[in-house]
Amino acid sequence: MIQYLTILLEAKKSKMDERGASAVEYGLLVAGIAAIIVIAVFAFGGLVSGIFNDTSKAISNKGGTN
Repeated sequence: MIQYLTILLEAKKSKMDERGASAVEYGLLVAGIAAIIVIAVFAFGGLVSGIFNDTSKAISNKGGTN
């Protein structure tokens, strides 16, 4: 009986170790995605800003001529 409980305890312990590893893996995944987003914002930020400004000017010019 004691051997059976020892086996169950070891199985539970190894399962808990896997949960910790999964949490670390998810943390690394989230950090990687955040890094990609930051890089994309810096790379395309000026381009998107220019497009937004051009669109805003076009809309305001069309609104003023009516």
